[in-house]
Amino acid sequence: MKSETPKPMIVAGIMSGTSADGVDVAICRVAPGKDAPSVKVLGHRAFAYDKKLRAAVLAAMDAEQTSTAELARLSWRLGEVYAECVAEAAAELKLKPQLIACHGQTVYHQATAAAYLGKPLRSTWQMGEAAVIAEQLQLPVVSDFRPADMAVGGQGAPLVPMLDFCMFRHATKNRLLLNLGGIANVTVLPAACGVGDVMAFDTGPANMVIDACMQQVFSETFDRGGAMAARGAPIASVVMKMMQVKFFSSLPPKSCGREEFGAAFTARLLEECKQAGARGQDAIATTTALTVESILDAYRKFCWPHLGQRAPLARATEMFVAGGGAKNKMLMRWLREGFAELGVSLATTADEGLAIDAKEAAAFALLGWLTWHGLPGNVPSATGASRAVVLGKVTRV
Repeated sequence: MKSETPKPMIVAGIMSGTSADGVDVAICRVAPGKDAPSVKVLGHRAFAYDKKLRAAVLAAMDAEQTSTAELARLSWRLGEVYAECVAEAAAELKLKPQLIACHGQTVYHQATAAAYLGKPLRSTWQMGEAAVIAEQLQLPVVSDFRPADMAVGGQGAPLVPMLDFCMFRHATKNRLLLNLGGIANVTVLPAACGVGDVMAFDTGPANMVIDACMQQVFSETFDRGGAMAARGAPIASVVMKMMQVKFFSSLPPKSCGREEFGAAFTARLLEECKQAGARGQDAIATTTALTVESILDAYRKFCWPHLGQRAPLARATEMFVAGGGAKNKMLMRWLREGFAELGVSLATTADEGLAIDAKEAAAFALLGWLTWHGLPGNVPSATGASRAVVLGKVTRV
């Protein structure tokens, strides 16, 4: 379904992250450009899941016991929710999308092959019935982006680097884009890079484990502004012990989710804190410090050597942060202090004109536009895919 000449379109990107806290809708103008497509976010809205829906989503994630009926119903209900969110956002912003690009809600992501029925297998599943979205909005929908990358040997993640390359690459400066969602991921853009020079990977947990600890220790869904972490003191020995988890030292490309940093990891971390005599607020500070250390460690081990090889004469190295974690003042403070010691300045994407909550939804608006025009959207150097491929499936009205 390739269009002979890519054309400008208004695309609504929909994103639900691993934190499972709600839906972000970014309505964007995507147009062809000289070297890469241009993306302009025209407006953004965020919608929280209600308590029952969030509980159902969390229960479905890597659940050991569930029913096919429960999973099927949840996927259809999410399709309705996504359509409602886009309709409300479009009405509030007075915009008329021509195309919908829906990431969906990841409930399982296994990027590393494991034996299944006698064969090594990898798999991923993002819920949200596209036919429901298309019918309710009377617009075509691009969805299910990750499997095409995995089918050609990729991790299926991260997929945001295409947006990072289009919007943030710089002729003389190294740039890193850090997204702090449930999982933290980083995109590395050496000065004057081509798309083949891009490195990107998941560094480990960002908000996911902090949120889980807040729920278990204080019956709160998240640490608002990092206030609880600010009241505590991180326990360095626990941070270093948890940093021994194999994922942190694994070479990129790599991706992760609740399969690696879910309930079992949280339980172990809290037990280590308990054994160290930590108070509740100390446990939250320790969990926050773990996110910081895992990101700094990833920069030292993987990003810095890559930049040295690809752009040794760059004038400066800048990092721009997006995602809900950018609202956590202690997380940002510790990151800023840690990166300052490494000669890296830190700001948010908002300082460059892109709202911190809009970035991932905008990324899928771009990917949907690329798919609609028959153009590849993955970055093989980021995902490990054998080649660039067109991502997703198209549902027409």
